[in-house]
Amino acid sequence: MNQELENLCRDMIAGQIFEMIISGSTGRESLAKVKIRPLQKKERMYYQIEEYRGNQVFHRNVEAEALLGELELYLNGSFRQAELHTREEHIHILFSKKGRVTVKRKHLAAGGSISLSHDRKKRYLLEEGTPISFLYELGVMNREGYVIKAKYDKFRQLNRFLEFVDDVYPELTAGMEGDRELTILDFGCGKSYLTFALYHYLKIVRGQKLRIIGLDLKKDVVAACARLAERLGYEGLQFLAGDIADYEGVDQVDMVVTLHACDTATDYALEKAVR
Repeated sequence: MNQELENLCRDMIAGQIFEMIISGSTGRESLAKVKIRPLQKKERMYYQIEEYRGNQVFHRNVEAEALLGELELYLNGSFRQAELHTREEHIHILFSKKGRVTVKRKHLAAGGSISLSHDRKKRYLLEEGTPISFLYELGVMNREGYVIKAKYDKFRQLNRFLEFVDDVYPELTAGMEGDRELTILDFGCGKSYLTFALYHYLKIVRGQKLRIIGLDLKKDVVAACARLAERLGYEGLQFLAGDIADYEGVDQVDMVVTLHACDTATDYALEKAVR
């Protein structure tokens, strides 16, 4: 293990790091992502490990003495990046295909205390309690930023979707130079909850130059989405009425997304994405 990386891992074990997210799987294993955080349980300190495999998440707790060995297994070339969070800074680690390790640090403003309890609230990419304009407009949040009870499943779905996008973000933006913007297609966008979430995360949170095109057969739904995008001031977000099979609006894209495409639409979306 790289010496600086080993030192960071030892800091985590010493209690200086309160969360670590390992992602960007290289495909060498079925493991897609790993989250690690300290956990105080029955007066003893453990580290909770969450392993994301397919659609399932597996939890286990290990003692501090065993954590370094676990980290060495995870950081053996199976992943492209890791993020570490402390009270003072955010640390981003990138692993190149040739095994080179790059560590980037960002100092944070002073924060409050960190909860180590077993029942700590889950952290989402879209945080509850912070008003997010598109979620309010789509009826997921109220004006104060709290999720409407009947919309919690949708809120969790949006966050899970963005976790997938966050996993591939290093590959999505790799090699981008100058003012080039990302171009993304959403085939069968429907009411476009995910389309707006994607725009919010990449444009507003990540600050990425961006163009997203949502395509759907239902003209009234497309018109409503276009009005909302204009009302929110989401420049670069466009909605079109049309068939996936016939769409020829762009020659090259960086990513294609689709959800719940019906009948042969899934086949068309896959074929277009590959081509």
